[in-house]
Amino acid sequence: MKLLSHLSTEYDYDKFYRIMDKFFSSIQLYTERFLTHRRKVRARKLERQKRSGVVMDWVKSFLWAAMVVLLVNQYFFQAYQIPSGSMMNTLLIKDRIFVNKFCYGPDLVPGLWTLPGLKSPERGDIIIFESPSYISHGPVFDVTQRILYMVTLSLVDLDRDSAGEPKAHFLIKRAVGTGGDRLRFVDGNLEIRPAGVSEWIREADFSHINREPAKTRRLVNEDDYSLFRTYGYASAYYEAGLYVESSVREKLRQMDDIYVDPLACSEFKYEMRCAIDPSDSACRRAWCKSTQGWYIPEGYMMPLGENRDNSRDGRYFGPVRKDKVLGQAMFIYWPAGRSGQIR
Repeated sequence: MKLLSHLSTEYDYDKFYRIMDKFFSSIQLYTERFLTHRRKVRARKLERQKRSGVVMDWVKSFLWAAMVVLLVNQYFFQAYQIPSGSMMNTLLIKDRIFVNKFCYGPDLVPGLWTLPGLKSPERGDIIIFESPSYISHGPVFDVTQRILYMVTLSLVDLDRDSAGEPKAHFLIKRAVGTGGDRLRFVDGNLEIRPAGVSEWIREADFSHINREPAKTRRLVNEDDYSLFRTYGYASAYYEAGLYVESSVREKLRQMDDIYVDPLACSEFKYEMRCAIDPSDSACRRAWCKSTQGWYIPEGYMMPLGENRDNSRDGRYFGPVRKDKVLGQAMFIYWPAGRSGQIR
């Protein structure tokens, strides 16, 4: 009995040892697999962190560069693209220029709270200002649009019309009239009467006196102003219900083949309307403005395009307040062949 008991005990111990050996072997195997898996997970995690670190470095670099460009554009020099030919030949369509915003005082926030500048706009400066006829989409859109426009150096413009063309949010013109001046146009040619002067001075002569040659460009033939007068008088007759002779109507067919000065036509129409009905106060005021000239109040400037017959400027919306001027055109940077200082 003792022998059997001894053999049975030895057998049980041997079986126990085998079981325990398998148990510890399994623990070792699963532990190794777990550690290997964890090491691979950590390696993949480190690799992702390394890749994301490179991406974040690029993102941070871009954001930093964008911030620098934004600050420079907002407070010192803003990039601007010329949208039209109203300033030909000083500035051509799609010229890219830098505008000096520091000289007149930049906005603390785009469109809000202007900081004091080094000087005020002066006669002869090429200035940039917000179009008085521009309809805002709201402060959030305006600020976002101006930030993107500045950060991308005028390459991205969210503010477009239904045809996909950039809206005329900002205008760029030459400051011709200043506080105290009177300005009028005679056959499309500008005449100036500064404060304290009794006589009208043609722009060419006035520019010569101020040692700044006029750079205006005309598309209308001065010989056609007699035809514009006829058209204006005929329009006044038609609006008053009066008869217009067939010979006059036939003559006016020439208007289809020439470049027309619509402002001059309107002035001649108001002149005749006043002659037909002197009690019409609206027509009388409009005609007096054409004969007596626009008066420029103190603190205002009259901006005019140099391509006079193809420019929507102060003749349509009036003088602009000096504190609404955003900057002075300074330098053409593109195209490279036209790069240089703007005068």
